[in-house]
Amino acid sequence: MRRKQFVVIGLGRFGSSIAKTLYSLGNDVLAIDSDEETIQDIADSVTHAVQVDATDENSLRTLGISNFDVAVVSIGSDVQASIMATLLARELGVKHVIAKAHNELHGRVLKKIGADRVIFPERDMGVRVAHNLVSSSILDYIELSPDYSIAEIASPAEWHGKTLKELNMRSQYGINVMALKRNNEVNVSPSAEDVIEKGDIIVAIGGIEELNELENKIDR
Repeated sequence: MRRKQFVVIGLGRFGSSIAKTLYSLGNDVLAIDSDEETIQDIADSVTHAVQVDATDENSLRTLGISNFDVAVVSIGSDVQASIMATLLARELGVKHVIAKAHNELHGRVLKKIGADRVIFPERDMGVRVAHNLVSSSILDYIELSPDYSIAEIASPAEWHGKTLKELNMRSQYGINVMALKRNNEVNVSPSAEDVIEKGDIIVAIGGIEELNELENKIDR
């Protein structure tokens, strides 16, 4: 199967986590940010890392982002830059554009200018859960491509009291844990020794098939 090519624009906590995980799964990842120190920090964890202004059309064209399968626009608090980068990714021919929104209005704008998917990583967890079937262990999906998704998974009873190391989810289920949610706290860098407790939400990235298989196992 051909290696997927992802460009991640904006390397805050969310963008960096996606870029590193996609790369660890064997994909080509171009990471873009305007901050030189941020680029240096991530350089060894992705295929290429480039300091560039993502609102500059010529710079993006020079990087050849039109050849990428998926663009993830994860720019921080600069709404104007987020909108410009999303628009340019679409106009330059990226096949699938995913953009992070800060609020509903921002999300509607991103949709109107061509984002295929708008995501709200900081949205209140209770609101998201309320709109999903309570019987499902998979609480929410973020489709990164036809092959990969990020899923929020309600921890089943058999995981409670065990560490991530003991659960060994990459080996057991083919997924990678990106974050843990407990009450209103989010741990974006969980360690192997972190223990899963009742009520915890696991944020994981993996193949569509692997996530579906996991859902079937823990919903039985």
